Amino acid sequence: MPLGASELILNADGSIYHLNLLPEDIAQTIFLVGDQNRVSRVSDRFDRIDIKKERREFITHTGYIGDQRLSVISTGIGTDNIDIVINELDALANIDFRTREPKTEHTALNLVRLGTSGSIQEDIKVDAILGSNYAIGFDNVIHYYKSEHVQETEIQNAFASYANWPVEQSHPYVVKGSEKMKLLFADPELIYGFTGTNVGFYGPQGRKLRIDLKEQNLSEKLSNFEYQGMRITNLEMETSAIYALSALLGHHGYSINCILAGRRQGQFSPDPAASVDNLIDFAIRKIRTAWNG
Repeated sequence: MPLGASELILNADGSIYHLNLLPEDIAQTIFLVGDQNRVSRVSDRFDRIDIKKERREFITHTGYIGDQRLSVISTGIGTDNIDIVINELDALANIDFRTREPKTEHTALNLVRLGTSGSIQEDIKVDAILGSNYAIGFDNVIHYYKSEHVQETEIQNAFASYANWPVEQSHPYVVKGSEKMKLLFADPELIYGFTGTNVGFYGPQGRKLRIDLKEQNLSEKLSNFEYQGMRITNLEMETSAIYALSALLGHHGYSINCILAGRRQGQFSPDPAASVDNLIDFAIRKIRTAWNG
């Protein structure tokens, strides 16, 4: 049955509603960045750019590295935005906009977050680059979908029990990142971690400015959790939804973050711009190497 106009919303030019993109505007491999200003910093490393589009916080550049096509899209901050971006990217790849029905042949996208994050482990230093093998989500995006088959229930239940997680907050969920993308970006420079995705930057990550926190030692509690030798390494605001929605839609989601904050040490990168540039250069270098064989 065709999708209704209120479900698959298209603009007057036929583009998808929020991203303002046509199916031919995106590549199969897409870098996701939170910051709008980071899009051009990534695409400046392309050999050429043939598409630049934007709407609201969503900026897209598509071009080439060698003869391989690549896109970079800004998502804005938070898992709610990730819900929009990944659903609309999937629609661009896997729904026929003319018939408003799913295509018979599925296209799997490679969705790689290039983000910033804060470490909650003392041995992970600022300016390091971390690849997320798993993500634990403290948001609730996944709970709106039939998703039990992609959740790592033993890990998430062990965490909820350990943390005595409040029933009034969403039950934490754990999803594994793409093995395919992990192998593509494998490098001795990379630290591998278990990323916590929070629903905010201040209280939800245990930061207190002027409002008292319900949980006074949240980051310490998170950092002390361990499951079969695996510990939560860093906190940010997007990875869990990328992994969950990618797994549900048959895409390859992975997250690579530069560590700007050392929460246990009370440190922040002395040159965050250089740290982000180092992350971008790392990702582009790995893509070039993979595509050049």
